[in-house]
Amino acid sequence: MSVLTADDLGATRRTRARRALLAGSVGNFVEWYEFGAYGCFATVIAAEFFGGGTGSGTEGLIKTYASFALAFFFRPVGAALFGRVGDRLGRRPALVLALLLMTVATTAIGLLPTRATLGAAAPWVLTLVRVLQGLSAGGEFGGAVSLMTESAPRGKRGLYGAWQSFTVALGLLAGTGLAAGAATILGERALYDWGWRVPFLLALPLGLAALWLRLRLDETAPVRGRADPAPVAAPGEVLRAVALGIGRIMGWSAAGYTFLVVLPGYLQHTLGTTFREALTATFLADLGFALSILPAGALSDRVGRRPVMATGAGLVALLAFPLLRAVQGGGTPPVVRGLAVLLAGAVVGLMAGPGPAMLAEMFPARVRCTGLGLAYSLANAVFSGCAGLIVTELVDRTADADIPAYYAMATCAVSAATLLTLRADDHRRALRD
Repeated sequence: MSVLTADDLGATRRTRARRALLAGSVGNFVEWYEFGAYGCFATVIAAEFFGGGTGSGTEGLIKTYASFALAFFFRPVGAALFGRVGDRLGRRPALVLALLLMTVATTAIGLLPTRATLGAAAPWVLTLVRVLQGLSAGGEFGGAVSLMTESAPRGKRGLYGAWQSFTVALGLLAGTGLAAGAATILGERALYDWGWRVPFLLALPLGLAALWLRLRLDETAPVRGRADPAPVAAPGEVLRAVALGIGRIMGWSAAGYTFLVVLPGYLQHTLGTTFREALTATFLADLGFALSILPAGALSDRVGRRPVMATGAGLVALLAFPLLRAVQGGGTPPVVRGLAVLLAGAVVGLMAGPGPAMLAEMFPARVRCTGLGLAYSLANAVFSGCAGLIVTELVDRTADADIPAYYAMATCAVSAATLLTLRADDHRRALRD
């Protein structure tokens, strides 16, 4: 009979941690790949599903973002449903179920008949599929972040949690990059006829690969039975933590979607840029976001979540207006505009890197999936899902092209103040049982 040495046990733990990190983050990639593609093709989807009536192009875009927002309001429902599964039956079954639903719903978008074929029912069918995506996305975050932070080696919880945000950035980059490639290679007619479907159909093989990884996962939290006598966190305590979590990440949610998802539609509709130019700017913003996330998560393991995240929120509040003005300026050199959107994405990454670990540290294991999933999904429902709707509607009503800056500044100012309530040593404490 062989005996495992300390080195063998350490190697096994490291292998399990890496496997959990990969399986947890790959589902986020699929989810946000789709959201990036949907954001980039917002004007195309508006024409194909919400056009054809008496409304203006603005009305069609607003309806597209309304469908986008509706899906976000089903995220808290998904967070509660899948979070309950994750907290009672284990992280793995919750993550497998969420991934299956996301893959089916995303692939379905690529197969849906447009208004020209299905008539007035087309936008309703699209909205129903987006609702299913919202349910799955709500369950994805809580399970994935719980899995990754619970698997993290000592002193690397911020870095492991940052992989959730990093794969969000990779998914956005992939969705944006594929959309930009389609816009470059295909003509406008082919893009509207069938080219926009390709990114959504590619979610099927991506989702199957992610499913294979998740089925091989080891569980990170004990499965709780009905007869388990261990204490459960008081509902009032959980709700207070959820509300505080929303305040701490609302700036991340609002600024992230404003700069990374809503930007293509804003640049085309408000500033009159071409589809290709808008996607290039968005790609640079996503790139800046991706480059800063992992360093920010690792830095938070050294100095704490509070200084890194508060700095990111403060920088957005201070820089949103001048950065947007640099993008708006017709005489601004292209290099300067590119650097402006790159920097905008990077400062959002300072919040997104430590954010998942910060949320995981707020909840005990028994309610971690549900609690952090609700905080994240509610913040996203209000401040992310509504970003495109709010920005487009207010710009149309006020003719003020600076609305995106005001929106990001206001939400990040609130987050910066709320983040100051974090304890300085949270990153050094063990996760609560």
